[in-house]
Amino acid sequence: MGYREKMSRELRAKQFMPFAALKGHSEALREMERIPAPRKEFSEEYQEELDRGLRQIRRNDAVRIVYYADGEYREVIGNVSGIDQAEGTVTVGDNTIPVRDICEVVKIPV
Repeated sequence: MGYREKMSRELRAKQFMPFAALKGHSEALREMERIPAPRKEFSEEYQEELDRGLRQIRRNDAVRIVYYADGEYREVIGNVSGIDQAEGTVTVGDNTIPVRDICEVVKIPV
C-alpha cells in the first residue's frame, strides 16, 4: 500500500463548504419575492411642509430621511454631506437622494 499525505484542515474544510452552482440565484429569487410598495400621493399641505423641512437642512446637519427607491421606502440616518440644488439631490453619507423621492425629513437635534 502506498502512503498518502494527510490532508490539511483547510483543504478538508473546503470539501464541506456550500456549493452555489448559480451565483446570484438566491438573491434573484429574493428580489422576485419582494412585493413593490406603491408610491404614496401626498396632499399639497404635506408637500409644502416637506419643502419647508428640506429648506431648513444644511450641510453637516444630522437628519433622518425616508425616501422611495426601487419600489420600496427606505430610511437613512446620518449627516448631510451635500445639497445640490441644480441636480435636486441631498446626499447623506454615501446615499444621494433625489428630492422628488423624499417623503419625510427630520432634522435631528445634536
